[in-house]
Amino acid sequence: MFVEQMQSVTNSHSEQPTGGLHFVGKKDDLVAAKRSFRTLEDRDVLIVSHEGVFYALDSYCYHAGGKLDHGDIEEFDGKLCIICPKHKYKISLAKGECLSKAKDPSQDSALPRWYSKGVKQRTHLVTEINGDIYVKLSTEPGWLESDYYQGEKGKRTRAIAATDEEKTDGSLQKVTSGQVSVSG
Repeated sequence: MFVEQMQSVTNSHSEQPTGGLHFVGKKDDLVAAKRSFRTLEDRDVLIVSHEGVFYALDSYCYHAGGKLDHGDIEEFDGKLCIICPKHKYKISLAKGECLSKAKDPSQDSALPRWYSKGVKQRTHLVTEINGDIYVKLSTEPGWLESDYYQGEKGKRTRAIAATDEEKTDGSLQKVTSGQVSVSG
């Protein structure tokens, strides 16, 4: 049965069963792009190619809905993370775990160390079949913080934030171009 499903998916990218594998691109194209955005079953997913490994996760940061597609990728405490450009939150690509560097107030040592805040970002399974890359959306039960930005309320929140950013960017451009007038 599984083999028949795989052949069906491989033979026809347009016939994708709900809850199954979704064709997201050719391996070479995704490697060249490094980051790719796809909407799968109304869920916005970021596919990341980094050093020969593919990762897929919800494309908006769990904290405030920032777009992760332009986030830097760095290693922290042995975990490869994407850094949200908006507030610099560090999210592991493999598990969606948020990492934070802090000092333990119960210890005399003043040296900060990395702590896990737990899994906050939903990640998805990536599979390669004959040079084609597929994503299977997470079926993990329970609610994760990044789920909020996939729903209608989260979409409205993101839209409002984007509008506010455009207004702020417009104000900054006026100030830097010397077009500010002071009335008194």
